[in-house]
Formats: sequence, structure tokens, C-alpha cells
Amino acid sequence: MPITKAKRKKIARNLRNKFRLVVMNDQTLEEKFALRLTPLNMIVFGGTFALSLITITLYLIAFTGLREYIPGYADVNMRRNLVKMTARTDSLQYLVDAHDRYLQNIVNVMEGKVDTTILTRDTASVLYDSIRKLSRSEEDSMLRLQMESRDRFELIDADEKAFSSGIGSYSFFAPVKGSIVTQFNPAQKHYGIDIVAGPDEVIKSALDGTVVIANFTAETGYVIGVQHSNNLFTLYKHNSALLKSLGDYVRAGEVIAIIGNTGELTTGPHLHFELWFNGSPVDPKDYIAF
Repeated sequence: MPITKAKRKKIARNLRNKFRLVVMNDQTLEEKFALRLTPLNMIVFGGTFALSLITITLYLIAFTGLREYIPGYADVNMRRNLVKMTARTDSLQYLVDAHDRYLQNIVNVMEGKVDTTILTRDTASVLYDSIRKLSRSEEDSMLRLQMESRDRFELIDADEKAFSSGIGSYSFFAPVKGSIVTQFNPAQKHYGIDIVAGPDEVIKSALDGTVVIANFTAETGYVIGVQHSNNLFTLYKHNSALLKSLGDYVRAGEVIAIIGNTGELTTGPHLHFELWFNGSPVDPKDYIAF
């Protein structure tokens, strides 16, 4: 049966009716405490109290040791100990089984149930002879011939030998990373390449060697040359400053100069790099990645 509007108003009015809770002395009827309440306030207070009590109970169960007293709630340490005890029991069982097998083998040997014949040299030779009598398959014979024929020839040909004994066997260090603007052209007496890089870029030695040239000329500016092993020689021109002196020993990749624009034969900051082998200029691009 639906609640009418009048009943709803009556219920709301009853919830807002005010009551007085009085605590008084039973002997003297003296009023000790009085509290004005409404049914709505009592409902709100009771709900808040119940919710707070539930929250406190859950907190105590979740974060304190009281949870161990709840039936069916296992302790974390107990679970960890059970896992350790299970692993230890399994290991002990494995050792007991191995020990039992060892004892059973000893018993079998003592009762003569195991073949204890020692493999002598004569019996071994018989076994080996039977192995040697095994016939080879056609595929095995072809594989043997193929592998044995490889040892009859050298691993590198004559061209590779010449390459390994010459300039191609060296690992050059790029003196500077940049763009090549002028190529190697011996016909025009340009015995190197011109490399443009950033300002104040450092110049590095292409190989280990000794500085044999470190001076200034009117045409090429500050020049430094390094003599390397196997008649290799590198030359670096138009530098703004030289960081090594005549007779200094330098390592591959060691800084020896600063890129510049010195000398009359230059039109801007760049490095003129030359590579010489056995007294003849070669194109550096064939051996160095710039």
C-alpha cells in the first residue's frame, strides 16, 4: 500500500519532534544531565557510531596481531615456515633414497648380482677392433675428402697477401669529421683532400708516429707532419695552432692541432690532409672514412 503525502509529512514531523533526555537523582530528584534529542539525530548518531565501530574493527584485524585469533586466518610467517619445511623434507627424502640405493648396490655386489668384470687391455683391444671394423658411409667419405682438401691450400690469395702487407692493413683514425670540398688530384698537384669542419675543431693523428714537421710557411700556414711505420707519412696544413712539437711521439687519435685558415693558399677554415706511402701520395678516401 503506497504511503500517502499526508503520512509522509507526519513521519517527517515525528522525526523532527524534540525529546528531552534527563538524568536525575532518584533520591532528591535533582536534575544532573539533560539532552535534547530528535529521532533523526538519534538515527544519524547511531549510524555514525556503527560505521566507526566497523572501521576500527577492520583496522585492528588487518594491521594488528588480532587477526591470528580469527579461525581460518593463517599467519604469514607460518606459511613461510611451512614452505621451508616442505623443501627441507623433500631434500631429506632425496638423500634417504640415494642412501638406500647406495646400500642396495653394495648388497648386490656382495651377492654377485652385478657384473664386476674389469676391462683389461686385451678386452679393450677387442672392443676397439670391432669399432674400427665399422664401414664408412658414402656421405662420410665425401665429407672427409672435402675437409682434408681444405688444408692443402692457403687461406688467402696473392692479392689479399699484398693488401695485408701494404697500406690496406692499417686502421686509420679520421683526423677530423667533416665535408670534403676538394678531392685528391695529383694532375693539378693537389696531393691531398680539403675537409671543412666546425670552427676550432681539433685535428687528430691518423696513426701512431713521430712528428717530423712542425712549422709555419707563408703558403700553407701552420703545418704539422707525422712519420708512421712502414713508410707512411701524413701531413696536416692550414692549422690555426699546433699542439705538438718536432720530435714528439703521438698516438692514433691524439690531438695534434686546431683547424684554421692560415697561409696564402686557403680560402676559408679547413684542413688540407695528405697521405703518403713509400714516397708517393695516395687518396686518403680509399682508406679513411671521413
